[in-house]
Amino acid sequence: MVKIVGVRFRNAGKVYYFDPKNYRIKSGDHVIVETARGVEYGTVVGGVRNVAEETIVQPLKAVIRVATAEDDARAQRNRVKEKDALKICQEKIAKHGLEMKLIDAEYTFDNNKVLFYFTADGRIDFRELVKDLAAVFKMRIELRQIGVRDETKILGGIGICGRVLCCNSYLSEFAPVSIKMAKEQNLSLNPTKISGVCGRLMCCLKNEEDTYEYLNSRLPGIGDSVTTLDGQKGEVQSVNVLRQKVKVLIDVDDEKELQEFDVKELKFKPKRRKDKGGKGDRNDKGGKDNSVDKELKALEALDKKEGKSKLNDD
Repeated sequence: MVKIVGVRFRNAGKVYYFDPKNYRIKSGDHVIVETARGVEYGTVVGGVRNVAEETIVQPLKAVIRVATAEDDARAQRNRVKEKDALKICQEKIAKHGLEMKLIDAEYTFDNNKVLFYFTADGRIDFRELVKDLAAVFKMRIELRQIGVRDETKILGGIGICGRVLCCNSYLSEFAPVSIKMAKEQNLSLNPTKISGVCGRLMCCLKNEEDTYEYLNSRLPGIGDSVTTLDGQKGEVQSVNVLRQKVKVLIDVDDEKELQEFDVKELKFKPKRRKDKGGKGDRNDKGGKDNSVDKELKALEALDKKEGKSKLNDD
C-alpha cells in the first residue's frame, strides 16, 4: 500500500496525487508541491489515504511543505497580479488586432511563468504577442487555447436549473455527452432546451444516463403488444419511466379502453439494449436529417473536436 494525498490547483479542477511524507495534512489545507509547471500552491482534497501501489502512476512526487502564512500571502498577491496581467494582455491583443477572446491569466506560484487562456475560432499566430508580453513581464509566457466548455468552467455561472454550473462547482473532468442520452431520458430534442451555458450539450445529461438506461430496458416500447396477467392483450400507448407504469389500450366488451398497469403486471418481449453509438433507437425514424437533427449532431461533433480539457494538461 502507498500513502497519497490529493491536491487540486483550480476550483473544481483535476485532482493530482502526491506523497504526503510525514506531514499531518487534512482536507482543506494548502500545500506546496512540485509539478511539471514548477512549484505550485494547491488545496488538499480528501486528506491522506492508503491505496494499492499498482493504481498509482510512478514516480510519485512528494509534498514540499504545508503552506505557511507567507505562502498564503504570496498566493493571494499572485491572484491580484493576475487581474493586472489580464488587462495588459487584453490591450496587447487589441494592439495586434488578433481575433481571440482572452479568458483568464494565471501565475505559477514561483512566478517563473504566466499563462494566458483564450478561445478562438481557429489557429492564431500570436508570436509577436508573446514577444510583447515577455518584454513587459520579464518571465516565460504561455498562451493556451481552450474550448468553450473550459471557458464556462473558468468563468462560472448559473444553469437553467437555477444552481451553480456543475463544471464550475464540482465536475473535475468533462465526460462525453451524446444526443442518445437525451433520447434515453425522453427529453425534448430542441437544441436550446438541452444545451448548457457553453452552447454544448449539457453535462448533466450524463448524470442519470445509467439509471434511465436500466429503467427503460425494463419497459416495453410505445406501440408494442403486451399481455396482462389475466390474458388480455393490448397495445402500449405511453410509459412512465420513473414510476415504471404503462398505459395500455385493451379491448373490453368490443370497446377500446385505456388502462394503466405496473410493468410487473405485463408480459412482453424485453426491449433490445441500444448500443453506445445510439443505433437501434425506437425513436429514430430513419430518412434524411431535419434541421434539428443536424444542429444536434453539430454540437456532438464540436465536443469531439475540442477533445479533452486543456486546463489541466500539465
